[in-house]
Amino acid sequence: MEIKGFDQKKRQYKIANYTVELVKDSSIPVDSRFADAPEKAASIIREFIGNTDREVFVCLMVNSRHPLIGINQVSVGTLSASLVHPREVFKPAILACAAAIIVAHNHPSGDCAPSPEDKVATRRIKESGESKGGGAPEKNLLRIFW
Repeated sequence: MEIKGFDQKKRQYKIANYTVELVKDSSIPVDSRFADAPEKAASIIREFIGNTDREVFVCLMVNSRHPLIGINQVSVGTLSASLVHPREVFKPAILACAAAIIVAHNHPSGDCAPSPEDKVATRRIKESGESKGGGAPEKNLLRIFW
């Protein structure tokens, strides 16, 4: 019987060697290269998301002095929900060597109040950031809803 990845003659397994890289898709124009205030971050994220009929969850990545590194669209949901997992939030941030992240999503309904699901997702992302050794102090993880 042949086992995938097992070399019968050498009696050893072979594992795949992967290269992981961050690929720049495009660039967006911004007025400031710093996201050092919630209003600046919200403006950048609004411009990135645009006018859409579905929830879009994004992660804005910054270095230790808050200059922007990049932005990543984590997920596109439905009219009233966006599926997000900390794994997908932190993957591009880790690859970009970000010191902090700003996460946000739009509310196409126009109701800017965070839903119970928004609060749970924010808590999970914050706890995951803390467990990754980043500390994720509240000033580095901003909740922005609109």
